[in-house]
Amino acid sequence: MARVSGLAYYPVKGFRAVPVTSADVVETGLVGDRQYMVVDAADGSFISQRKVPAMAAARAAVVDGGLLLSLDGLDDHLVEVVPDGPVREVSMFNKWYGHGIDQGDLAAKWCSQALDRDVRLVRFPPTQTRDGWGLHPGKVAFGDAHAILLITEASLADLNTRITATGEPPVPMDRFRPNITLTDWPAHAEDRAIRLRIGPVELGFSTRAIRCAVPTVDQSTGEKKGPEPTRTLATYRRDPDRPGLSFGAKYAVLTPGPLHLNDEAIVVEG
Repeated sequence: MARVSGLAYYPVKGFRAVPVTSADVVETGLVGDRQYMVVDAADGSFISQRKVPAMAAARAAVVDGGLLLSLDGLDDHLVEVVPDGPVREVSMFNKWYGHGIDQGDLAAKWCSQALDRDVRLVRFPPTQTRDGWGLHPGKVAFGDAHAILLITEASLADLNTRITATGEPPVPMDRFRPNITLTDWPAHAEDRAIRLRIGPVELGFSTRAIRCAVPTVDQSTGEKKGPEPTRTLATYRRDPDRPGLSFGAKYAVLTPGPLHLNDEAIVVEG
């Protein structure tokens, strides 16, 4: 029986993961996931590890009173949540245009120092609705386009067997930044489950996850390593329906609820 072996959320899009042992799942994913985003101060376009790999070394923790930002070499900064501050126009991939609540000059100063560029920190407005897409579109906050990214341990093991056969070291799961990791499920079974129930939570398959350059970034240091895992993925994971290399799957939340490590995962439709 497949079980949950990992749960993680990402308070600030592009910053380091926060592993947890349990999480409440709402329509847009794990509570707190990608509720904040760093954007270019001039045009509001989002900043990600695609452009700034060093983001991976920055940490964000949800604490009483706000969001604690930290990075080696900088003083920690507590962002006191601005629930209804100035609204800034923001965009992602030149495809989605929406709004973010600016979190103020001090937060912008810290993020600008951390990333060595002029940026602002914005929060997803609670009144804003953003649609995903795919077989089950669902809703999403500042995630790329879907609520949940799910990967099986067997998928990673299969990839690493191929990588190490070339003489290169294996890559860790955090390179792929999943929200949910499952164990005791076959490699790439996540590609084939149309509906999946984990505890009381039901997820609907949206699409395979097409990978960009982010998996080549060391998530503990923010350094771009490469060419793995991209080079090996190119030998066997070219997506049949879309340009690119797929690894993991994106899901929409059909039924919200709590999740815990070791929860059973059952295929409802597949």
